[in-house]
Amino acid sequence: MSVSRRRFLGAGAVAAAGLSLGRFRTAGATPLFAPLRSARLPAHPVIVSSANGLRGVAKAYDLVVGGSDPLDAVIAGVNIQELDPEDQSVGLGGLPNEEGVVQLDASCMHGPTKRAGAVGALEDIATPSLVAKAVMDYTDHIFLAGAGAKKFALEMGFKEQNLLTEKSRQDWLRWKAHLGPDNSWLKHDDDVKVKFTTGTINMNVVTTSGDLASVTTTSGLSWKLPGRVGDSAIVGAGQYCDNAVGAAGSTGRGEANIKVCGAFFVIEQMRQGVAPQQACLTALQRAVAMSERRLLDPKGRPMYGLQYYAVGKDGRYAGVTLYEGRQFAVADAKGARLEDCAFLYRRSEMPPSAW
Repeated sequence: MSVSRRRFLGAGAVAAAGLSLGRFRTAGATPLFAPLRSARLPAHPVIVSSANGLRGVAKAYDLVVGGSDPLDAVIAGVNIQELDPEDQSVGLGGLPNEEGVVQLDASCMHGPTKRAGAVGALEDIATPSLVAKAVMDYTDHIFLAGAGAKKFALEMGFKEQNLLTEKSRQDWLRWKAHLGPDNSWLKHDDDVKVKFTTGTINMNVVTTSGDLASVTTTSGLSWKLPGRVGDSAIVGAGQYCDNAVGAAGSTGRGEANIKVCGAFFVIEQMRQGVAPQQACLTALQRAVAMSERRLLDPKGRPMYGLQYYAVGKDGRYAGVTLYEGRQFAVADAKGARLEDCAFLYRRSEMPPSAW
């Protein structure tokens, strides 16, 4: 029987794919979508967060122990920062964009139901994490942005308010006054250093039944271009959760994290049996490897900050950072506390311009 060249090449491609798959499986790698290999589930809930979530992890832990849904618990945890006007990187009082407008981003994932929700460039609503959850709960979508996100929030009953506190407004004026010698703004408290932030809060949880959830919320890069959305609102970058494996998230330079799909990358390594700390450190290495030359010092070290946090289905957890000296928050049977992050570079190696 004659066989056309197209059919022959097609059959060869299928055979080659089968051989490749066979080699992959016999190499001992965990099959795609398999659960994390673990001897047992955690004896107590474990919650990890960026350091600004110390109060939040304590609250989330108590809620989970009391029977609350894991996602409800961590969102209640980050709400503390979103509603704190003294935290200028999240929610109310967040540092604004270059036009003096506070725009917020958030996303969340619910492990047991495999659902997710996100909002970007949301204005005048102090708790974007709750709006992201409402997108998850009440729509067939995952991500709403800008005016549409605000319209949805108002329709859902969220209250509109001015998020720009006087403290953040003054910082914005200082920034405008330092734009350069040719701008029309007078110097404003010239002896005060202009603030610059990429601060965010990420929180992840595993329960004693092995259920997981994650949430990340932020006001984003201070003085950003209007409409800029960072990694916090992007599922798979700013946070990611797989109920079979674990949950992870990030803070720091969102642009660096988006390019490596950091949170997803961490979870996929953990699926292969890599411990959370090593998975997070490898994600940092990947982010540095993908950085443009302009973002690296002459020795190839990043001139920005980036952190990852992760918890596995088995209760193992980690917090990592590029440069030595940062901490992250943990809550478990030992209570809520700060622990030192693992790191790639010593503080002595940090370039002067690194955030």
